[in-house]
Amino acid sequence: MTQRPKSVRHDTSELELPPTTLSKEQFRQVKNLTKDDGHFNLVSRNFHLADVITLCNGACGALSIFSNMRYLVHHDPYDLKLAMWCIPLGFMFDVFDGRIARWRKTSSILGQELDSLADAISFGVAPAVLAFVLGMQTYLDTVVLICFVCCGIARLARYNATVAIMPHDKSGKIAYFEGTPIPTTLALVAMLAYLYKEGRVGDALPGGIVEIAPGYSFHAMVAMFGISGTLMVSKSLKIPKL
Repeated sequence: MTQRPKSVRHDTSELELPPTTLSKEQFRQVKNLTKDDGHFNLVSRNFHLADVITLCNGACGALSIFSNMRYLVHHDPYDLKLAMWCIPLGFMFDVFDGRIARWRKTSSILGQELDSLADAISFGVAPAVLAFVLGMQTYLDTVVLICFVCCGIARLARYNATVAIMPHDKSGKIAYFEGTPIPTTLALVAMLAYLYKEGRVGDALPGGIVEIAPGYSFHAMVAMFGISGTLMVSKSLKIPKL
């Protein structure tokens, strides 16, 4: 089995000039991250207020997932409602972290990675788990939901890899997104919340079950997640950033 080539790791303490892939400011941040000044060096020296707010976004996504799991065990409607509300709450934190970073001029290479990881949880995994809990539980449903999550992760990775060369305005914001941003999955969450309120979940999901072969079926509603994932990884679709 072939092995993935290992990247060469340089000791940043021995480098005087930043690699061509990093600006001087980014290189300074990387050096701070790799200094061995104590167990809590990551938090005490490198976390900004915006980074803490970003972690709140990720915490909301994680709480949504655990609340869904509790609902499957105890069938308490409170747990399901909490799971739904945690996702838009995470979106609020996602909006504020960027604004605070620009206001305090503390954007960092660490913050960019934190934001993507938190978004993958709150707007990728959490909505997919919610869809599963509300009835999209066939084998093919699961395949589509996994593809949806993978599309979200791939979209975030592409953004991180290309954001440095995309057009920016004077405030530092990019001019447009390539593909739909992953927080647009809030529309799917709102749709699921409405269906739950109307009692149209489980076997009552709109469109019912489509059987393509004996033992292989899927809920028609799961196609919305497939479409959402496709739009996220689109290269030609450009969404202006407000």
